[in-house]
Amino acid sequence: MVKSNIDDKNHAGRLIHMLSHQLKRQSFINEVDCGLTTAQKHVLEYILMESLTRDVYQKDIEENFKIRRSSASGMLQLLEKNGFIQRESVKQDARLKKIIPTKKAEAIRSVIQENINEMETQLREGISDTDFTIGMDVLRQMLYNLSKNENKMESSNIGTKQGY
Repeated sequence: MVKSNIDDKNHAGRLIHMLSHQLKRQSFINEVDCGLTTAQKHVLEYILMESLTRDVYQKDIEENFKIRRSSASGMLQLLEKNGFIQRESVKQDARLKKIIPTKKAEAIRSVIQENINEMETQLREGISDTDFTIGMDVLRQMLYNLSKNENKMESSNIGTKQGY
């Protein structure tokens, strides 16, 4: 039997995965049955919240969710087909499409906002502001570390077939 060098109590990836799983299980998406997958509901949530203060484009979805253009495009096509968003050309660049939530999507915005507020309160329970700030800084650094590594791997695969 090979012994792992990773201490289960300090296995950041496992703990983050468990936290992510709990967030998904307890989020608004279980309360709102609208015929969408979990991933589509998270993207819709993002669109609804971000569109309150600024225009949202496909590139924003790709960057925020760390997904490829084809994945974002497919997801947005389904959201559009199901009547949750519309895409509107921008005057400056007809290739660029602004993502606009429909009335059907707007109808669940308040449920989403309320859930986000409740979830944030629950997550912060028993954690001082200082510890919370440090924890957020550490999580951002971890995300940066993984993104940097992913970018390095993508650069090394340029001109080669992936998987071979």
